[in-house]
Amino acid sequence: MIEENDEELFEHFRIEADPKQSLLRIDKFLIDRLPHTSRNRIQDAIKQNYIKVNGDDVKSNYKIRPKDVVTIFLPKPKVDFEIIPQDIPLNIVFEDDHLMIINKEPGMVVHPGHNNWDGTLVNALAFKFKNLPTHKNGEQKPGLVHRIDKDTSGLLVIAKTDQAMTNLAKQFFDHSIERTYYALVWGEVKEDNGTIEGHIGRSFSDRRMSTVFPDGEYGKEAITHYQVLKRLRYVSLVKCNLETGRTHQIRAHMKYLGHTLFNDALYGGDKILKGERFSKYKSFVENCFSLMPRQALHAKTLGFIHPVSNEFIQFDSEIPEDFQSVIDRWEHYVQYT
Repeated sequence: MIEENDEELFEHFRIEADPKQSLLRIDKFLIDRLPHTSRNRIQDAIKQNYIKVNGDDVKSNYKIRPKDVVTIFLPKPKVDFEIIPQDIPLNIVFEDDHLMIINKEPGMVVHPGHNNWDGTLVNALAFKFKNLPTHKNGEQKPGLVHRIDKDTSGLLVIAKTDQAMTNLAKQFFDHSIERTYYALVWGEVKEDNGTIEGHIGRSFSDRRMSTVFPDGEYGKEAITHYQVLKRLRYVSLVKCNLETGRTHQIRAHMKYLGHTLFNDALYGGDKILKGERFSKYKSFVENCFSLMPRQALHAKTLGFIHPVSNEFIQFDSEIPEDFQSVIDRWEHYVQYT
């Protein structure tokens, strides 16, 4: 599976300390309560923020107090869940016997997970198809070769056969898939075009985010090619071509470049990062945020070798209405102010 969205964490254990609990290091406290788990594994989980006390991250030397609530989260669900088929409309761009291309609406979660057990793309696919292939380990992600974030709109390819799944997955692994995204970012990007290279890995401070490690000391290689399409004084419309497909790659790379995505709340783009502070401008920006209550990112094109015909096929999509309306408003604003 090519991971391109937030890492879901699932609660596996919830342990409440006794009202008379004496002070005890959390790793020692958990050894007696988690069977077949070593102290090293517990300490590693604490470092990765998989273990929380009263909802907060702690260090291995934290001492459990009376009535502390310890929760342990892991990336995989504790038990398998049933995918509920749901008749959810899909914007199908192309379909044959082997694959399907859909244009995902912003706000749609791709597959069930924590707090999103239904209403997802996978629920819609389960209704439309009976036996879609899974990629590996029998994961309940039928048909999914890759993913995009909940609030990112755009094109996704769905495999309908095992042959298509294997073939397309290899193309993603080989980085031969052609993918173009449109992003509205804060600030005027200096160069007309360029390449951002920097390993991407989970942030040490917030595991929901990805961080660029330019020296390659952590994370995985990530390469994004970009071209500026429009400069709108305070923001820029940028076309990004992915050479790799890391989690939040464009969001992390553009922030690293100094141009956080417009209204990307997780990465700080939901604040005024460029421009004046007077009330008229502030009201204008807040109105744009309301029109597009998500990060300004759209998966516009998708191209690959068809797994059966071996012909290169490419698909394009229109910029969504919310995204386009914000671009139009910025163009009008910079023209008349």
